Amino acid sequence: MKAPLQLKKKLLASVIATTVVAIGAAPTTAWSQSAYATLRGKAPANAQVTAFNPATGTTRRTTASADGSYTLTGLQPGTYQVDAGAGTQQTVTLTVASTATLNLVAASEAPSAANATNLGGVTVSATTLQEVKTPEVGGTISLHQIDTIPQISRNFLEFADTVPGMIFEVSSNGNTTLRGGAQNKSSTNVYIDGVGQKSYVKEGGISGQIGSQGNPFPQLAIGEYKVITSNYKAEYDQISSAAVTAQTKSGTNEFHGEVFGRYTNDSFREKTPAEEQADKKTSSKEKEYGFAIGGPIIKDKMHFFATYEAKRFNTPITVVADPNAAGGVPYLPADVSAQLGPANLPFEENLYFGKIDWEPTDRDRFELSAQIRKEKQVGGVGGVDAASASYNTKNDDKRYVLRWQHSGEAYFNELLFTHEDAFNAPVAANLGNGSIYTFANGNDDPTIVHVGSANPLATQNKGQKGPSIQDDLTFNDLEWNGDHVIKTGFKVKDITLKAADAQDINPQFYYNVTSAGVGAIPYKAFFTKPVTGLGLSPTVTTKAKQFGVYVQDDWAVNDKLTLNLGVRWDYEKNPAYTGFVTPQNVIDAFNSQDPNGPAGQTYAQSLALGGINLNDYISNGHNRKNFKGEWQPRLGFSYDLDGDEAHVIHGGAGRAYDRNLFDYLQLETTKAALPQFTVNFRDPNTGACYRNAAPCFDWDPAYLNGLPNLQNLLQASNAGTEVDILNNNLKAPHSDQFSIGMSNRIGEWQTDATVARVLSYDGFGFTLGNRYPNGDFFQNGSQPWGNGVPGFGALIVGNNGIETRTTQLLLSANKPYDKESGWGATFAYTYTSATQNRDINEHYSFDEATLGNYPFIDSNAAPRHRLVATGVIDGPWGITMSAKLTLATPTPGNTTACYGTYTFPTGSHCTPAAGTPQASGRFLVGGKFFGYRDVDFQATKDFDLGHGVTLYGRFDVLNVFNFRNYSDVIFSAGPNPVQLTTVYNTTGNITFVPRTFKFEVGMKF
Repeated sequence: MKAPLQLKKKLLASVIATTVVAIGAAPTTAWSQSAYATLRGKAPANAQVTAFNPATGTTRRTTASADGSYTLTGLQPGTYQVDAGAGTQQTVTLTVASTATLNLVAASEAPSAANATNLGGVTVSATTLQEVKTPEVGGTISLHQIDTIPQISRNFLEFADTVPGMIFEVSSNGNTTLRGGAQNKSSTNVYIDGVGQKSYVKEGGISGQIGSQGNPFPQLAIGEYKVITSNYKAEYDQISSAAVTAQTKSGTNEFHGEVFGRYTNDSFREKTPAEEQADKKTSSKEKEYGFAIGGPIIKDKMHFFATYEAKRFNTPITVVADPNAAGGVPYLPADVSAQLGPANLPFEENLYFGKIDWEPTDRDRFELSAQIRKEKQVGGVGGVDAASASYNTKNDDKRYVLRWQHSGEAYFNELLFTHEDAFNAPVAANLGNGSIYTFANGNDDPTIVHVGSANPLATQNKGQKGPSIQDDLTFNDLEWNGDHVIKTGFKVKDITLKAADAQDINPQFYYNVTSAGVGAIPYKAFFTKPVTGLGLSPTVTTKAKQFGVYVQDDWAVNDKLTLNLGVRWDYEKNPAYTGFVTPQNVIDAFNSQDPNGPAGQTYAQSLALGGINLNDYISNGHNRKNFKGEWQPRLGFSYDLDGDEAHVIHGGAGRAYDRNLFDYLQLETTKAALPQFTVNFRDPNTGACYRNAAPCFDWDPAYLNGLPNLQNLLQASNAGTEVDILNNNLKAPHSDQFSIGMSNRIGEWQTDATVARVLSYDGFGFTLGNRYPNGDFFQNGSQPWGNGVPGFGALIVGNNGIETRTTQLLLSANKPYDKESGWGATFAYTYTSATQNRDINEHYSFDEATLGNYPFIDSNAAPRHRLVATGVIDGPWGITMSAKLTLATPTPGNTTACYGTYTFPTGSHCTPAAGTPQASGRFLVGGKFFGYRDVDFQATKDFDLGHGVTLYGRFDVLNVFNFRNYSDVIFSAGPNPVQLTTVYNTTGNITFVPRTFKFEVGMKF
C-alpha cells in the first residue's frame, strides 16, 4: 500500500536527519559503488510496474505514485520487459551503473526498438536506454565494443580510452596502466560488481597492477563497464581521478560457453628501433587462451558462471642508457656494453572467476563469487637495467564476495561481505655484486647501465589482506517537491597491511665512466646492514581500519531538472604511522653538534635555519593523529531543455579523497630496521672522495668479496644510514572537480561537450632534508649531500605537497552499434592544459629544498591533443570488421635542467623544467604534428556449425602503418634558462608495439 504524501515527507526528513546525525556521531562507515541500474519514469497512477528479465527469470516490482512517478532500483544490467498494465509493455536494455528514464505509455506511443538482443535463445527487440540526466563526466563501454574493437591485450580496461580524458598505455616492457586526466595512475579505482580493487600498499591504483603485463580480471567475465572521469556521485570512495565500475556476467536459463586461443610471435611483428640498430630481432611470443561457461542450476532461480584465462608472454624490451648519460656508452668495457640492446621479459598469468546467483523470491538475490589472479614475471629489465640485474615477481590477488540484495516496495538494500588477499613479492634473480656505471652530467651522475644483480630494494614482499562488510540502503519512493532516490550506507574494513622493503643481499658498486674509460675502483657503494638488539623488524605489519559514510539524493525536481546532492566522509586508522616511535639514537643525533657548523650549533638548529622544524616530524607514538578531514561534498545537476533527453545541460562540483600508500608510510620503520648505507671511496690518485661526498673511506678490494666485508667497514657505526622521517600531520591526497557541459541526441548519434577542471592537492613526496649549517640547500650550485644527520647519512623527509592543475575540453560522439544498421562508431577528443609541481610518476623529489619550492611546469601525464576513434561494421560474407585510430601530440617530458654557471634564485644552477619533443609524425595530410600515431584493424569471421555452435576466426593488425611511437626523451640544456632542447631518442624504447599480427580462434555454444 502507498504511504500518504505527509508520511513520505516525514520519512524523507527522517532519512536525511538520521544520516546527518550518523555522520557526525558514528564515524565508522562507508558505502559501496553499485554496478546495478536504476529505472525511473512515469506510468499510470498507482499502477504496478514490473520489470522481467527473460534470460534469468528475474522479476522486480514497484507501485507508481498518485502522480504516476515510479523508480525501480537494484536491477542487474541487461534486457527487461517492463510494463505497467495492458498496452504499456516495452523491452529495454539497461546499462551498468546507470539511471535511465522510461515512461510507460500506450503501445502506439512507445519508442521504436533499436536493437535485437538475444536472451538465452529468445531474440527480442530492445531499446538501449542511454543515461543522459547525470552530472558525471564519462561514458559506458558495451560488451559489443569489448568483443570487436582491436586489442593488444585482453585487459578489459584497454577500451577505457574511448572515453575522453582517459589514457590506457602499454609501455615498452609490456606493462599496462590506466590514468585519468593528468593525475597519476594510483589515484584511479576500479569497482567490479561494486567492490573496489584498490591497492593500499603499492602504486598502480588497482592491486597487483604495478609493473605487470597482466590483467586485473578475466575479460570473458566482463559484461560491460562505465568510466567516470570526474564528478562521480558520493558512493565512490578511495579515489581522486577516474572511476571504472564493471558488471560481471551471470549465468542464464540456458547453457552457454566460449573457448578461445590467441597467438603471435616475433615472426609476426616488425623490429623495434633498438632491434633495427642492432640488426637483430629478439625472440618473443604471446599466447592467450581461456574459456567461459554458464547456465542454470535451477531454472529462473539459480545460475552459475565460471571462466579461466591465461597469458604466456615473452615480451621484447630494450636496455638503453639514460639519455643524459649516453655519451659514456663508447667507454664501457666490452662485456658490459654487450648487455645494452634488445632483451626480453617472460611473463605468466592465470585468472579465475566464478559466480553463483540465487533468487529464492522476487525480492531477494544472493551471489557468491571468487576471483583469483596468479602471476609470475621477470622485471627490472629495460631502460638502464640489464637482464643480469633482473628480479622475478610473484603477484597474487584473491578476492571473495558474498552479496545479499533485498528489494522492498519502497527501498532496496544490498549487504556485502568481502575478503581480499593481494601480495606482490619480487625476488632478485641473481645474488652477488651489482655494478652501476654512471656518466657525469653537471651536478648529476645519470646511469649508463646497471648489471650484475638487482638492488637489495628489489627483493620485497608487500600486500594487503582482510575482510570488510558494507551495506547500501536505497529509498526509491520519497516525494517532496519532486521525486527523490536517497542512498546511504556504510563500509567497515579491517585490513592487514604488510611491507618488507628490502633484503640483506646484493651490494651495489658505482663506477665513474669518462672518456678515459672506467675508474679503476668504484667511487661509492650502496648496501644494507640489519640493526640488531633494538627489536626492530625489516618487515612492517599493521592492522589498518577503514571507515566512512555517505548520503546521496538523486532528486528529480521535475521532468527537466535533476539534482544530485551528496556528501561522504572517509577515515582510516593506520597504527604503523600513528604508533611509530622515532629511535632515541636518531633524536640524539639531531640534538648533537652539527659537525659542519659553528661550535654549539646542533644539527636540529641547522635544520631549523633551513625551514625544517623537527617537532613536526619526531614521533613519540602518541602525538600523531589519523586525518579526520575527509569531508567530500559532491553536487551536480542536469537540465533537460525540452524534457525529451535530446538536449541536456549538465554540471557539477565535488571533492574526492584518495589515500597515502602504505609503501611510503612504512619507510620510517623498515629503513631503521634494515638501514641502507651509501659509503664513498677515496680516489688513490687524489686522496679525495668523488664530489667530496661523505662518509669517505679508503678502498679495499676485499669489499668486493662478500657483503659482510663491506658491512664491517661501518662496524657499530650508523655512518651512511639513511634516516626517513614523516610529517606528524599527514593529510590524504584529494582533488576538487568542476565541470559544465551539454549532451545532445542528433539522430542516432549521442554527443557531448564538457569542460572539466580538476585541481589535485596534498600528493605525497620525499625531499632531501640535509642542510648546510646556515640553513642553505644550495651553496655554489651544490646540494648538502655531505651534510647528513651526524653519525648517520642523508635525511629524507616525507610531506604532502604535490599538486596538479588540469583543464580539459572533452568532446565525444557515439553511434551505438545495432543489428538494424549494422555499424557503430565512437569519437573521443581531449584537449588538456595541465601543470604540476612534480613529476606525477615520482615520489622522491631531491632537486629542490621542499615540495613548495618546485615550480609548476607542464605535466608529463597527458598530451595537449588526443583523439581516439573506433568503428565497427558488419561486412560481407558474415565478416565483422573494426578499426581503432589513436592520434596524440607529443607528451611533455619533465627533467632537471642544468644551465652551467647560471644561478637561479634558489642558489642552484639547475631547475625542474618541462620540454615537449618536436612532433615526429604526420597522418594522411598536413605536416608533422603528432607524437603518437596508431591505427589498428580487426576482422572476425563466424562459421555456424548448427545446434547453437559457432566457430570463429579473428585476426588483429596492431599499428598497421608501423608508426614509431618513441617513449624515451633526450634533454639538452643551453647556457641560459630559455634554452632547453627536447628530442625523442630514436633508438630507444617505444610505447605500444611495432606492427604486429595476432591470430585468434574460438568457439561459442
